[in-house]
Amino acid sequence: MSDLTTTQHVPTQLLIGGEWVDASGGASFEVTNPADGSVLASVADATPADGQRALAAAAAAQQEWRATEPRKRGEVLRSAFELLHERADDFARLMTLEMGKSLSEAKGEVAYGSEFFRWFSEEAVRIHGRYSEAPAGNTRLVTMKGPVGPTLMITPWNFPLAMGTRKIGPAIAAGCTMVVKPAAETPLTMLALAALLEEVGLPAGVLNVLTTTDSGGVCEPIITDFRLRKLTFTGSTAVGKKLVSQASDQLLRVSMELGGNAPFLVFADADVDAAVDGAMLAKMRNIGEACTSANRFLVHTSLAEEFSAKLAERMGSLRVGDGTEDGVEVGPLITEKAREGVHELVEDAVSGGAKAVVGGAIPEGPGYFYPPTVLVDVPASARLFREEIFGPVAPVATFDTEDEAVARANDTEYGLVAYVFTRDHARVLRVSEALEFGMVGVNTGVVSNPAAPFGGVKHSGFGREGGFEGIEEYLETKYVGSAL
Repeated sequence: MSDLTTTQHVPTQLLIGGEWVDASGGASFEVTNPADGSVLASVADATPADGQRALAAAAAAQQEWRATEPRKRGEVLRSAFELLHERADDFARLMTLEMGKSLSEAKGEVAYGSEFFRWFSEEAVRIHGRYSEAPAGNTRLVTMKGPVGPTLMITPWNFPLAMGTRKIGPAIAAGCTMVVKPAAETPLTMLALAALLEEVGLPAGVLNVLTTTDSGGVCEPIITDFRLRKLTFTGSTAVGKKLVSQASDQLLRVSMELGGNAPFLVFADADVDAAVDGAMLAKMRNIGEACTSANRFLVHTSLAEEFSAKLAERMGSLRVGDGTEDGVEVGPLITEKAREGVHELVEDAVSGGAKAVVGGAIPEGPGYFYPPTVLVDVPASARLFREEIFGPVAPVATFDTEDEAVARANDTEYGLVAYVFTRDHARVLRVSEALEFGMVGVNTGVVSNPAAPFGGVKHSGFGREGGFEGIEEYLETKYVGSAL
């Protein structure tokens, strides 16, 4: 599967137990290009019966994969990392076609996503236990770590590659088998990734892939099956809550990476140009369709006018169009429904007194495009200060004091990431400690890094992906007490 320049070279069947098979009954669904609505491919539409077959395959492969040497598991990941790099352009184009992001953005995702394979290839051989003497001296305490077991992974459409590698990498390293259910909007990238992992020697049954339009019907029987031992999900908080409830019956290990409502704080002593640079990264990464996207720009009153003007100039200069075209920086949103949701939030803010400095109107023509938009004088009651925007819209409001900024930043049920721009090192520590978020970006608009733990608090979920912590999500600790 080395040629992904057209979608005809991408698998379109289910991967179950090392075999590419049609869905039970032969059903399929179409994958479309959000830039023009054209059909890219038809892929198998899995049923609940297919889900049970996939789980059975993962369960059957678990013991042998668990017993595979850590070095071999790491070498599979390292080979996958290298092959992804070789085929970066092909994977980038595939993501652009099915998701809409620009080619340059997609290439960045390949670079970022592949790093999880490299990172966890190195962690596979560093799974440690410990040996110690009991306080009484008559017993030796031994702890050892082993794989949790078969894992269901539900991945989103906005980062079709990276959200897969971020989960698959540590699972392979730890010795877990998997059933992966990618989003129906963007299944092709995951199918291509599965084929690549087969190519580098991942044994049959370790990775199984189910594409389906019936996510709930297929996944719930898997989640409530005693053979499954872990569930990991990236997506909306509403869906995450339902999945956690379903997982309670089998007391599954669960990790959830859910919604965000990231504040972007610009204090009076900040470098405005640096803050605007950071804002462009924090807002426009992935067209704003990211849980880490800056959602609320809170700027000190003394800098608000300058910051808003410079941000609007930068946002307004971005080229919007089909992401496969040279020079395009902003592609379409994923669906018409998604675009309508973004525009409703903008209209709500404007009706409450906000002003669109740039953008704010749906363009004519095919595709689900929305222009980069900057709103000023946004009232605190606006829905877009409480709800995740998931689009290229930057609402700006002001504050006067540090305490006010922190209070407004924390005034949300979400707690994934916050951004802080200031040149005061003492403030960096004070504010970082006070912010109720799992991650804080200081004078930077990007926090994601495969070597760092990614995750949130409150309604943004629990568990961490990446970093030293990432593999722990796929390991259980066993204690052995030995008498002398």
